Amino acid sequence: MAIKLWDLAAAEDDRRFSPNCWRIKMALRHKGLEVEEIPWRFTEKDAIAASGQGAVPVIEDQGQTLYDSWTIANYLDEAYPDRPLLFAGEEAKTLCFFFKHWVERSLHVPFFRVIVLDLERQLHPKDKAYFRSSREKRLGKTLEDFAGDPAQALAQLRGALDPLRPVLAESPYLAGRTPGFADYLLLAEFQWARALSAVRLLEKGDPISAWRERVMDLFGGYARNAVGYPA
Repeated sequence: MAIKLWDLAAAEDDRRFSPNCWRIKMALRHKGLEVEEIPWRFTEKDAIAASGQGAVPVIEDQGQTLYDSWTIANYLDEAYPDRPLLFAGEEAKTLCFFFKHWVERSLHVPFFRVIVLDLERQLHPKDKAYFRSSREKRLGKTLEDFAGDPAQALAQLRGALDPLRPVLAESPYLAGRTPGFADYLLLAEFQWARALSAVRLLEKGDPISAWRERVMDLFGGYARNAVGYPA
């Protein structure tokens, strides 16, 4: 039986943009597991009430309901140890946990700043008021004030990505010779942006760009074939 995954959608059912969901969608394909992706929107809290909270990703598998991308990734390796592992041992898992927090604390906001106004425009009408009010409350300012100058926001993001460049100039993947969950953590941010915004995030010749191409081509080009703008 396929694993059910509730996956955040924009106005179009097939425009899926949640970075946390993208982490798990790539992880499920890494494991070679069958998945049913169910479109979900911010205001559809009742659909995931069984998880006891109000955000995606949420999966249902073998009679269990789980949420939170890190919890789900760990579950997938524990429940399906005979399939390709997301973490190559405890040391790799610990380092990946550090990388997860670095992505969330150092990259997520710069990405959000670049795409926030495009994101709002792409939302389903029933989600727009909720999104604006909840995010402006969290940010303490309007979405427009947060977005600021587009050129400055893009420069900030490119600067925040700088620690990755020497790594990806030497290694094909963040996880080493083969891809792992660390790669999906980073790709998820780029897929978030690509689903919603036509802004070109990387310059030609950037080693991060070459890495992104490799990861987008995994699993028969699953990420590349998703609805979105050219990378």
